[in-house]
Amino acid sequence: MTGAATVAFEHVTKHYHARAIAAGAPGAVNDLSFDVPAGKICVLVGPSGCGKTTSLKMVNRLIEPTGGRILLDGVDVATREVTELRRGIGYVIQQVGLFPHQTIAENVATVPRLLGWPEPRRQARSEELLALVGLEPERYRDRYPSELSGGERQRVGVARALAADPPVMLMDEPFGAVDPIVRERLQDEFLSLQKGLAKTILFVTHDIDEAITMGDLVAVMEVGGRLAQFGPPAEILARPATEFVARFVGADRGLKRLALRRVEELRLLDAGTAMPSAPRLARGMTLRDALSALLDAGAEAGVVVDDAGAVRGAVTTDLIAASLREDGP
Repeated sequence: MTGAATVAFEHVTKHYHARAIAAGAPGAVNDLSFDVPAGKICVLVGPSGCGKTTSLKMVNRLIEPTGGRILLDGVDVATREVTELRRGIGYVIQQVGLFPHQTIAENVATVPRLLGWPEPRRQARSEELLALVGLEPERYRDRYPSELSGGERQRVGVARALAADPPVMLMDEPFGAVDPIVRERLQDEFLSLQKGLAKTILFVTHDIDEAITMGDLVAVMEVGGRLAQFGPPAEILARPATEFVARFVGADRGLKRLALRRVEELRLLDAGTAMPSAPRLARGMTLRDALSALLDAGAEAGVVVDDAGAVRGAVTTDLIAASLREDGP
């Protein structure tokens, strides 16, 4: 693995002329500054027209900034040769953009082929990555994109973006074109994959729930391309910086915060606190799911079990509610 790179926006601005705006140019960006440490996922979220995708495309110079700098590991991307820059950045978009007349293996090997890798190495890399994203190579490598479901094509898109082992990945609403159930599964699978890859990822979405699920850091942007708040999801939910951020994250931000913590993070009570008929709660489930299970069962306490089914303690609705008071309103 080539590891990951830091990404820094320093007073980045993109303005469009009135004629370009009238023609439907993407959102402008104004004085955007934030830092993404190596190996972290930073989600850019906000309403349509707030400059999320424009900001993403300025990293690989599909759009050139009007002012400011974007640094990868301290190097201004404007000083890099553009083809070489793009080949070192993975890029995943909502509509995937697979080549319809190439096999899945050939699609995954696109960048390695451009880099001049020999065929045996390209083939081995394609099969390694197909397996990594959950597509059995023997079953999928010789198929064509039209033979795959939307979720399968998204997996191929992720595999292709990873093919040359880039230190940075850009993901523009990558799961937005699939149904909600597939989307949630892809999110979970990608987060599991990221634990081993530890890539630096900039991820664009308009969905605050997806931002909270996916991001180590979240950049909330507002119309006009201004950064309204930047920080970990829990901080943004607990302490919105402005009225706009509070409205955008929603009135149910307390429940959203419960989705960020797991039962095993609580100081569990004695198992005797729960009735013998109390629902069983996996210690790895989120507090939001645990609360939902307790409410569905009409119970005030549940028994917490580990992966082997051994009892580890108990959790109550009061204990879950108290967790919200630990880090703010």
